[in-house]
Amino acid sequence: MAVRINDIAPDFTADSTAGKIKFHDWLGGSYAIIFSHPRDFTPVCTTEFGAVAQLAAEWKKRNTKVIGVSVDSVEDHQKWKRDIEAFAGVAAEFPIIDDTSLTVSKAYDMLPAEFYLPEAGRTPANSATVRTVYIIGPDKKVRLTMTYPMSVGRNFAEILRALDAVQATDGVPVATPANWVPGQDIIVAMSLDDAQAKEKFGALDIRLPYLRFARRPA
Repeated sequence: MAVRINDIAPDFTADSTAGKIKFHDWLGGSYAIIFSHPRDFTPVCTTEFGAVAQLAAEWKKRNTKVIGVSVDSVEDHQKWKRDIEAFAGVAAEFPIIDDTSLTVSKAYDMLPAEFYLPEAGRTPANSATVRTVYIIGPDKKVRLTMTYPMSVGRNFAEILRALDAVQATDGVPVATPANWVPGQDIIVAMSLDDAQAKEKFGALDIRLPYLRFARRPA
């Protein structure tokens, strides 16, 4: 079954580099980013895990936990972490899930439900579709998904920006325009008429009857 925006994120229990994790319990009242990878000791993925490690302070500032998923074992993950940390110049302190069974990959629809990959001789090409990002809210609902091909390294500055936009609009009748970054104006939802919007947000910058900008509330 496909995992769609606003679905409850599938719960799972799995071994990881931080011990056994029951995902919903581990999430607690935080946001989370799940980012999955087709294999340990691969070049693009090493740069990506390094980028996530370098952003540790930014995730913490946003009350967001990050967790990696790879189709290899905890033992391999621990060895790979040494390469990641050598490349990034910082510790990779977030957990990496052991998904040798493909349980998480299947639960999150990263692979066809009936897909089978042998553990012996498994190559990154076998699990190429395991290149997905999920932003999960504190209510355990999926807020955003992104899927990348093998050849394209993820832009974690954009993932951070998307997280900011998710948090800025969470539970508020607003949206963010194209290329929005924190500090810029937001778009008022069409569920509010002009009078309601002015009462809630103050002065409006009305570009079109349906496109009204306002300052983001503090």
